[in-house]
Amino acid sequence: MRRIYLDYTATTPLDPQVFEAMKPYFLEKFGNPSSIHKFGQEAKAAIEESRTIIAKHIGAQPAEVVFVSSGTESDNYAIKGAALKMREAGKTHIITTKIEHQAVLETCDNLAEHGVTITFLNVDKDGIVDPENVRQAITPKTGLISVMFANNEVGSINPISEIGAIAKENKILFHTDAVQALGKIKIDVNELNIDLLSVTAHKLYGPKGIGAIYVRKGVELEKLLHGGGQERGKRASTESTPLIVGFAKATEIASNIMEQEWVRLADLKLYLKSKIENKYPFVIFNGHPKQSLSNILNVSFDSSRINIDGEALILSMDLEGVAITSGSACTSGSVKPSHVLLAMGRDVETAKASIRFSMGRSTTIEDLDYALNILEKVIARIGKRNK
Repeated sequence: MRRIYLDYTATTPLDPQVFEAMKPYFLEKFGNPSSIHKFGQEAKAAIEESRTIIAKHIGAQPAEVVFVSSGTESDNYAIKGAALKMREAGKTHIITTKIEHQAVLETCDNLAEHGVTITFLNVDKDGIVDPENVRQAITPKTGLISVMFANNEVGSINPISEIGAIAKENKILFHTDAVQALGKIKIDVNELNIDLLSVTAHKLYGPKGIGAIYVRKGVELEKLLHGGGQERGKRASTESTPLIVGFAKATEIASNIMEQEWVRLADLKLYLKSKIENKYPFVIFNGHPKQSLSNILNVSFDSSRINIDGEALILSMDLEGVAITSGSACTSGSVKPSHVLLAMGRDVETAKASIRFSMGRSTTIEDLDYALNILEKVIARIGKRNK
């Protein structure tokens, strides 16, 4: 049976070039980067070179990049680390949005249990936060604003530049979860006034288990891990040299082909959207029509016109060889409707009957045609039209 992968937003396959770059640091150059002998210094040099590469592609200085285990740890470090430090200045208020990844939402919920006030901003029908709502939510106790760069479920891109300017004007730290943006959108932390930025490797054909946080020079965060003095004392734990090298290589490759890949995927997205739109008048496309990632198409089946069990739809597609999902892989297995779609105004049943197609480097029109044929077959079997 032919198998089509259309869940690149959840994770991506490892690029063969990335694998080749990593191999020596598993087998030959295996030293602990904290060791002062040749083996250790060889590993340390590779880490510093990788740090320089990643910093270059976000407009940062190498010393401002700290390696962590994942995007989730990066989000936790940014928000918890900032919250614990800003208390010293009497700042106990954080502004974020209702469409953030669970790594941000759950972290904020946890802080709320420990005396931090959280404002969760609404978004518009396209899943974008209004910068003026951010401005109006600021209080004298606001110490951090956290707004994701691009949404992982619907692809909408937030006005990061405007929000960053508001944060800078009010002398408030600004964090953005840029996990879905790195390698797809040009990022310059200085132009955008970003103080803290979270990224990870496995969303751009790098290895799982490695992420990074950009921490602007002069910004202090409370450490989450205590132990050795790795990462300039910011994150205790022996660095994983192979994964860091792989992260840098993946970032370099993605950045080099970013523009041409954006155009190619945008054409595929338009093709897929037009085919679905022409075939199914009862669908709703989620996310901003223009201000959105070129590889994500999120589709809801209008519950007032057709009854579809979203989970059954996804499982049925998978049985036919097509891998899609309903939203974030970190919340899969749950029958709850997407918190992102609910925040955008979708009713519960429509939100439940939603699917996300996310395309990648190997996706072709032939793949999409195959997926569309399977989709038609499945909907004919499980969909019940309302009169």
